Amino acid sequence: MRGKNLEDPDVTVHVDLDAVRDEWVGKVFQEIDIVVDGQRMLDWAVSAGETDPRFVDPDHPDFQASTAFPTHVNAARMLPDEFPMFGNGRGIDGGKSIEWHRPMRAGDHLLAEVQIADIYAKTGRSGTMVFIVNRMTFRDPEREVVATVDWRMIRQGL
Repeated sequence: MRGKNLEDPDVTVHVDLDAVRDEWVGKVFQEIDIVVDGQRMLDWAVSAGETDPRFVDPDHPDFQASTAFPTHVNAARMLPDEFPMFGNGRGIDGGKSIEWHRPMRAGDHLLAEVQIADIYAKTGRSGTMVFIVNRMTFRDPEREVVATVDWRMIRQGL
């Protein structure tokens, strides 16, 4: 796999994808403390066209975050500062997946841990693409997992 040299973008360097995977997969590189805001939960659900009362009625006895709500929490960095550059350095969104372990509720104090969950390459008609899976795991104060969100970033190889 080749990528751009950060010091001189006109110079292409070899990137060993297996070595990058070995170094970075599973390493937490950012932690974010959050308190779940009930108004943001409601606004998110309404703007997404949600109609289930659990998501759009704050007085509902089971009021909770809607299915896609955790995707609105963004890490300050999608990748670690020292992470190698692949392709031209630009990426496109390759989709998201969310795994729920329990409902997220207004007022919950959560720790969001950000890590690289996987790195892999696929080759197709347009060449080799590198997929970087960024995982954000939301944990409650007892360190129990509330939800896990995987973002797939796609970068084109050279």
